[in-house]
Amino acid sequence: MIHNRLEQLLDILEEDPRDPFNLYAVAIEYQEINPDKSRQLFEKLLMDHAEYLPTYYHAAALFANLNDRERALRIYDEGIELATKQQNHHALRELMNARTSFIMED
Repeated sequence: MIHNRLEQLLDILEEDPRDPFNLYAVAIEYQEINPDKSRQLFEKLLMDHAEYLPTYYHAAALFANLNDRERALRIYDEGIELATKQQNHHALRELMNARTSFIMED
């Protein structure tokens, strides 16, 4: 089932590689089955689509799971800054709560 969904998402990404949502969906799908591939895709999103706010929550969580705490914290901070700039209060709250939980786990 996962591979079928992944194949569908990869097809969609191939059809429109410039849409950040397509890359984001594939990165999310890879999180469990290939975290390194997911990391690469999130890095690409952060570089090529820095204004795509949904990336930050999941990318930071992935880096935290990969024990790259410094990178995870930077991503949370960048996401909080972007959410503030975009005046997206819902995303801002989610990122701030996730960052606080991340720090408290230490």
